[in-house]
Amino acid sequence: MSSVESIAATAQNWLTQFERALAAPDDLLLKDLFHPDSHWRDILALTWHIKTVDGSGAILRELKAHAPRAQPSHFKIAPKRTAPRPVTRAGANAMETIFAFETVVGRGSGILRLTPDAADSNTFKAWTLLTTLDEINGCEEKVGRSRPHGKPYSRDFRGPNWLDHRMAIAEYADRDPAVLVVGGGQAGLAIAARLTQLQVDTLIVDRERRIGDNWRKRYHALVLHNQMHVNHLPYMHFPPNWPAYIPKDKLAAWFEAYAESMELNYWTATEFEGGTYDENTGRWSVVLRRADGTKREMRPHHVVMATGVSGIPSLPDIPTLRNFGGTVLHSSQYDDGDAWKGKNAIVIGSGNSGHDIAQDLHSNGANVTLLQRSSTLVVNVEPSAQLPYALYDEETSLEDCDLIATSIPLSLARKSHILLTEQAKNLDKELLDGLERVGFKLDFGEDGTGWQFKYLTRGGGYYFNVGCSDLLVKGEIGLVQFSDIAEFVVGGARIRTGETLAADLIVLATGYKGQEYLVSKLFGDDVAARVGPIWGFGDGQELRNMFTRTGQPGLWFIAGSFAQCRIYSKYLGLLIKACEIGLLPLVRAPSDAPSCATPANSDLT
Repeated sequence: MSSVESIAATAQNWLTQFERALAAPDDLLLKDLFHPDSHWRDILALTWHIKTVDGSGAILRELKAHAPRAQPSHFKIAPKRTAPRPVTRAGANAMETIFAFETVVGRGSGILRLTPDAADSNTFKAWTLLTTLDEINGCEEKVGRSRPHGKPYSRDFRGPNWLDHRMAIAEYADRDPAVLVVGGGQAGLAIAARLTQLQVDTLIVDRERRIGDNWRKRYHALVLHNQMHVNHLPYMHFPPNWPAYIPKDKLAAWFEAYAESMELNYWTATEFEGGTYDENTGRWSVVLRRADGTKREMRPHHVVMATGVSGIPSLPDIPTLRNFGGTVLHSSQYDDGDAWKGKNAIVIGSGNSGHDIAQDLHSNGANVTLLQRSSTLVVNVEPSAQLPYALYDEETSLEDCDLIATSIPLSLARKSHILLTEQAKNLDKELLDGLERVGFKLDFGEDGTGWQFKYLTRGGGYYFNVGCSDLLVKGEIGLVQFSDIAEFVVGGARIRTGETLAADLIVLATGYKGQEYLVSKLFGDDVAARVGPIWGFGDGQELRNMFTRTGQPGLWFIAGSFAQCRIYSKYLGLLIKACEIGLLPLVRAPSDAPSCATPANSDLT
């Protein structure tokens, strides 16, 4: 028997025992299947939540609580997917298997990782288990052989053609959408595409004039910092001849093409002015202001905030900054350094935007000084910053890579990123030593977990070096610690030593406020308090209030990287669909337990 066959046989045996144990009246069979230090992550399949459970005792209790409702069955190694194989995850060796299963609600998939238990004759037991819901019975996506046909795609010579139909649908002259998505970036496009495939009437509104302007209008030199093959949107991959790092304007044009190709309904140049929720009708009353100044009130069931992790610019209170006589811009307002050739510029902030803007100004002939406010993680864009994406370099389908990435529980992800951060530090040692020599304050994230956890917890605090760090080391761009600034004056910044740092321009690369500020502005303080913090982990193991039901009925959030939006838009779409067809109530249960049971004979059409 080959290695692959042996792993497959072991995995299938475990899955068979697992199915039998879930149906057993007690947990005697189940407890022998998991290591004491094991992890189960469920995404909607059994719990209707995105939830991680640690430790065999807690896993057994949760499985026994939810299995009778979900009735999981037909566990088998998934055909036509990556074969069972030996892997190393979080520094540990395991046997990894992608499997398929069914519940009373629909079809699911998951990942099982088995390792031997030395205390039990090296019996293979579950180290990690992922279970995800892929589709709801009767509500499958219309893709592949199920793709739509008939009107408006048929040849009806006397009736409206496809374009007539699309224009009428997107006008919303005689109806309101079921879902209003606020924001037309990668998050908004991804969730709208998923909902459209689930036949949920969805409208995107974006305040910019064109889809893609959220990238198109950013600073002139912007190019993505991670590679193209990680950043696909749902259903439509970037062409294989595209550059590894996508320029912002190329990406913006793709967004426009994507919205048209996926037949997404959108209104641009439309400002979402806020709304109130009517608990009696289960609908929002929202106001949209169009480009011509007219207003439209709509009453959707759901509002999805897809405005990004970064929404409202964060402007620090620097009392003496008002003394400065030159131009002050937030990084979101910065466009191009050409106008500042031969001028003096100060950039406050040492994250990606601060470094990139400083480098852009320098390349356009400005004399630039970077003011560092706090320690910053620096990693070379290649190869170090790409280390977390090594999985996507393998000969593995994007679908399987996404499932594998999703299957890593938080505690193991932290271990993985500590290892990757140490690897990056060794690769970048020469650069990091040079930065320390010029007084740059470095850090490597909480407990050395690196840049991805900085992103997940605070949305910034790191820089992918594409050359600015080298300029700092060489002294071609100046470096001053913000704590060494005594005050800002008409001509720039006065350092505590008495020297004046001349400036014609000050750029505040000081980041953005959290989404809860935007919620308070648009929906009021009561709704913001009901929802609570958004993004980051708090005391839990999942991002707070992201991709899931919140404390406010009908209010949802999606944000993050292209990969996050691609992966979790699927599950957010399924949750909204489940609410639309009555499988779930809109509001999250206070106990964090599933809030509905689906009868076996439920009509899901």
